[in-house]
Amino acid sequence: MVAWCILLSPRTVVSEPLAYLTVAGPTQAAIEVRRSRFVCELDRVEDEDAARAAIEQVRSTSRDARHHCTAFILGPDGATRRSNDDGEPTGTAGAPMLAVLRGAELTNVLAVVTRWFGGVLLGTGGLIRAYGEAVQSAVAAAHLVRVELREVLTIVVGPAEAARVENAIRDAGLPVTAQWSAEAVHLRTAVAPDAVDALRTTVARLTSGRVELAMAGPTWVDQPP
Repeated sequence: MVAWCILLSPRTVVSEPLAYLTVAGPTQAAIEVRRSRFVCELDRVEDEDAARAAIEQVRSTSRDARHHCTAFILGPDGATRRSNDDGEPTGTAGAPMLAVLRGAELTNVLAVVTRWFGGVLLGTGGLIRAYGEAVQSAVAAAHLVRVELREVLTIVVGPAEAARVENAIRDAGLPVTAQWSAEAVHLRTAVAPDAVDALRTTVARLTSGRVELAMAGPTWVDQPP
């Protein structure tokens, strides 16, 4: 489920999502409908170039198939949505595939359904059900991951204070890396946007207000299952 941050000012503004759901990696599922075989390749992609390259890879390994229908959703907010029927009647393949991905609330995800025709026409309704079911089977088999927005922070402290500050960051359950030199230690961590102020307060307390956090920018982080 996508989490949203809502800011209340003179009017309500909805910001970028703070988290999204995607697949951990490649997953395949196959179904057979009246002798036609449908194989869905589901994968994680970060942009349109990666999605199109993955589609061509599937095509190159199954050129004997009649159709390679596709659907993908991109962006933390799922704003980019594309589908292609690849020769099937309009709206019978890509659209139902896309609907399954949307219904599962996934983004940064690509589905390619390859069809080997079995000699029996399925009709419009049969195609819609078959392509949707192929993607549903792959989604059900996939390992899903929640990806959350983090703010990357750097903290520069003296060697005498570094261990105390680093331990406090670790005690808060946050990842931290340290680069030591004779003069200073550069600590780097990533925290949820709503936890920045709490960490700032902790660092100020431990260093008597002498050390400030530096914002290094946002990043997206896979969360453990």
